[in-house]
Amino acid sequence: MTLRLLPEWHPQDAVQLTWPTPTSDWAPLLDTIEATLETMVVAIARYQPVLVCVHDAAQRERLTQRFDALGVDPGRRALIIADSDDTWARDHGPIAVSRDGAITLLDYVFTGWGGKFEAARDDRLSRALAAQGVFQVPLESQDLVLEGGAIESDGEGTLLTTSACLLNPNRNPHLDRDAVETRLCRDLGASRVLWLEHGHLEGDDTDSHIDTLARFCDAASIAYVRCDDPTDPHYAELAAMEREIKALRREDGSPYRLFALPWPKPCHDPDDGHRLPATYANFLIINGAVLVPTYGDAADFRALEVLKAAFPDRDLIPIDCRAVIRQHGSLHCLTMQLPHGALAPTLLAADAG
Repeated sequence: MTLRLLPEWHPQDAVQLTWPTPTSDWAPLLDTIEATLETMVVAIARYQPVLVCVHDAAQRERLTQRFDALGVDPGRRALIIADSDDTWARDHGPIAVSRDGAITLLDYVFTGWGGKFEAARDDRLSRALAAQGVFQVPLESQDLVLEGGAIESDGEGTLLTTSACLLNPNRNPHLDRDAVETRLCRDLGASRVLWLEHGHLEGDDTDSHIDTLARFCDAASIAYVRCDDPTDPHYAELAAMEREIKALRREDGSPYRLFALPWPKPCHDPDDGHRLPATYANFLIINGAVLVPTYGDAADFRALEVLKAAFPDRDLIPIDCRAVIRQHGSLHCLTMQLPHGALAPTLLAADAG
């Protein structure tokens, strides 16, 4: 059997978003985060559908009216009631694999990044979608704690991850490195796992998710964050990570093509001053485009230049994510791509009707 974790550039049916509610941690920032999410919906819907998980019928009706006003094609949106704790679809959404060309969605255990936050409703969300007929492919429950933001796939059997996250005792304390790697290879069809031992961002709740630090752009290319300020507290760790990444090799022994992303000036919470995890690595690949987080910083333009070189055949769409990092994530963290063939074919037609 040929088994692979699909890469993000695999053709997609939709991008999943989970909408915030007034009772969530987003309550003080609800207007600003909703404005950011609306911008994302409009941008994504130019290229492909968006699946929006909403809290209840009232929120669904309000967003339907709002998306109508924004000109979002009804055939490119589906609003499904599925209650949640928070908005981070990357980590509570399903992870898609291909088994001999057939898609299966894997539903891993989500614990709020090692029990830091309440996550019971988030953990049930994918099953709630499946129960409503959202997917036309199997959804298989897994007993491993794993978040989508913790792993990167090149689509050819190589996974990229961090020891700080996957080997953290707050995830799967009964498993050592060999056992975790064995499980990833079994579940996701990996022939090898590349581990980064360095790299972190202040303000990150995920214990160094790889999608905040380094990303596959294609099977031969990696984009990663580089800190060029020796006075910044991140400098030593990210320099060590850069050395690790430069030493990585593809399975055939050739080096990766590397794209060093710039370092934005420090972003701090306006209320208590703590540093926020601004990173350009948290981009989202969709059909024909890449959504890029920006932070109102001079480095934004340079980040777009670097990623244009990495994705010459895709449109680049900047999304202001200053509101998003207030809750310690960024653009990619808010999303989960659903591969072509995963969604029930009647879903979007039903919502449009």
